[in-house]
Amino acid sequence: MPSFKEGKITKTLKREATIYDIAKELNISASTVSRALKGNTIINLNTRQKVQECAEKLGYRSNTFASNLRTKRTNTIGVIVPRLDSNFMSACLAGMEEVANKYGYNMIISQSHESAKKEEQNALTMYNKRVDGLIVSLTFEESDLSYFKQFKSKNVPVVFFDRVPRETENVCFVIDNYKVAANATKHLIEQGCKNLLHITIQSNSNVYSERARGFTDMVNKCNNCNGETLRLDSLSLENGQAIVDKILKMKPIPDGLFVANDMTAVGCMLSLRDKGIKIPEQMAIVGFNNDPVSTIVTPQLSTVSYPGREAGKLAAKSLIDHLKGENNMELTKEVILNARLIIRDSSKRK
Repeated sequence: MPSFKEGKITKTLKREATIYDIAKELNISASTVSRALKGNTIINLNTRQKVQECAEKLGYRSNTFASNLRTKRTNTIGVIVPRLDSNFMSACLAGMEEVANKYGYNMIISQSHESAKKEEQNALTMYNKRVDGLIVSLTFEESDLSYFKQFKSKNVPVVFFDRVPRETENVCFVIDNYKVAANATKHLIEQGCKNLLHITIQSNSNVYSERARGFTDMVNKCNNCNGETLRLDSLSLENGQAIVDKILKMKPIPDGLFVANDMTAVGCMLSLRDKGIKIPEQMAIVGFNNDPVSTIVTPQLSTVSYPGREAGKLAAKSLIDHLKGENNMELTKEVILNARLIIRDSSKRK
C-alpha cells in the first residue's frame, strides 16, 4: 500500500500541475496517481481520495488533448442545426444528448442561423476540433455542401437529419414529408374544403419542397378542388399574422389552410379570429410539428406529429454504433421515421 507524507499540501504551482507533481506530494508512483484519477478500483478507496484531494489543491487538470493524440479519438460529436429556438430542434438535441451521455460522448452544438456561409464556418470549426462524428440539419439556403467532404477524407462519419441533401452518400434520418403532407391535405378535402392554400417558405429544402409537392398532388387528384401555394421569406408567428390580409383578398377566399409549421399556423389563426373568421367553419387549418403551442391556442390546432426526440436518439445511436464498430452506416442510406396527423378542432368541419 502506498505511504503518504505527513502534513498539509501548501504548494501552489505557477505552471500546469501534472501527475508527477501529485506523485511527488504523496510519495507514490505516477502510475498509481494515473489509475487513481481514472477511478480504477485496483487502487484502494483511501488512496483514490487522497489523490483526488491533492489534485484539487494543486489545480490539476486532465490533459485530454494528449490523451486524444494517443487514442486518435476525442469522444466528441459535433452537431450543426439551423436554429436552437425551436421546440422540434430542442427535442432532437435532447434525444441526441441522452444517447451521447449514455455512451460517454460529449456534444458540441452550433447553429447556422439559416446561413450557408455560417454553416460552412461551423463545419470548419467542427473539423478543426477533431470531432469523432458530425450530425447535421441543413440550412434552407442553397449550397453545394462541399465543405462536408473534408470529413470523409479523414473517415469522420457525417449523419444528416430532418433537412437533408437531395443526393448524398451519407445516412439520412427523415420523415416522409410528401406522404404526411398529402394526408393532411386529404383530411381538409374530406372535411369539405374546396379552395385550399398551402403556406410555406421560399426554399428548395427537401422538407418544404416535399410538403408542397404532397399538397399539390393531392389537390390535383380532387376534381372539384382548387389549390394555391403561398411562400413566405420565413415561417414565424408574426408572418402568419401578417399574411392574413393577403389571404382574405384572394378570390375565392380559401376555406382550408395547410401550413408548413405550427407557429405560422397559429399566427394565421389569431389574426383570422380577430377579423371575425370562424375556425374551422369558415376556414379549416392544419399545421406541422405538433409544437406545444398547438394545444394552447383555441381551437386546438390539427397538426402533424414529428417525433423529434426519437429522431435525435436514432441519429446519435447510429453514429455512435458506427464509431464503436458495431454497425456500418454505409449500408443504410435513408431511415424513414414515423409521423402522423393529429386531428383537433381547428380542422373538424364534419
